[in-house]
Amino acid sequence: MDVHLDLGNVTEEDIKAAHLADLEIQDEYGVEFLTFWFNGPDGQAFCLVDAPNKESAVAVHKNSHGLVPHDIIEVERPTVAQFMGDWEANVPNIARQEGPNSDLDTGLRAIMFTDLVGSTEISSRDGDAKAMDVLKHHDDIVRTCLGASGGREVKHTGDGILASFSYVSRAVDCALQIQREFGEPAEGTESDGRVCIGMSAGEPVSQHDDLFGAVVNLASRICGQVGPGEILVSSAVRDLSMGKSLQFRDRGTFALKGFDDPVEIFEVPLD
Repeated sequence: MDVHLDLGNVTEEDIKAAHLADLEIQDEYGVEFLTFWFNGPDGQAFCLVDAPNKESAVAVHKNSHGLVPHDIIEVERPTVAQFMGDWEANVPNIARQEGPNSDLDTGLRAIMFTDLVGSTEISSRDGDAKAMDVLKHHDDIVRTCLGASGGREVKHTGDGILASFSYVSRAVDCALQIQREFGEPAEGTESDGRVCIGMSAGEPVSQHDDLFGAVVNLASRICGQVGPGEILVSSAVRDLSMGKSLQFRDRGTFALKGFDDPVEIFEVPLD
């Protein structure tokens, strides 16, 4: 947690603007600013940040708005909760569906489908136990990457996972990490045990902890076009990643079931 003292006549809106400026460049430093508190009468602000070191956190502040903290204190999440209560329900920079500051939730989500290739063939060829081992390997990799990227597992689809993200660029980073963790196919196979990833972005409908709507259907249809070890995304994902150090290759337009117009699809290369 960093500490800003003697901020004079700075307002809460000023601090909120500074916080949003931090969010714009934090990925460049491997830092995540989680939330902030502002003590107006005393002109003090406190920022909770997940960073690899103090220098990285200071660098974000310095290069986004120049308000360098007076001190940085290492804290654990339970300690913060003990003094600040359920702070994670009040984080001002993440999407939420209800609760304080809910007007900040745009409803925008990145939707990601993974699909394990060849699970049926593995079961027929090597037995159910082997197929379950391969599926568990998939689940472990995907869930670990989701946890590291702030993604939410919506449901297991049998041969894959449907997940959502509040940040599009983090969803793409997560997909890249998943494919890197899977690595190259085992010797003697071209596709078995590989994973396909399809992604779209938009405003899904949420009901009973599940997600529905055109954006979900589009991600699913795109996943159906993906080859083993590939990541394909909609044009919305590409557009919303503008300014990030991510690469996209145009794969052309596809006629997808349930969509009247051809859909532009882009590949996210691993290299």
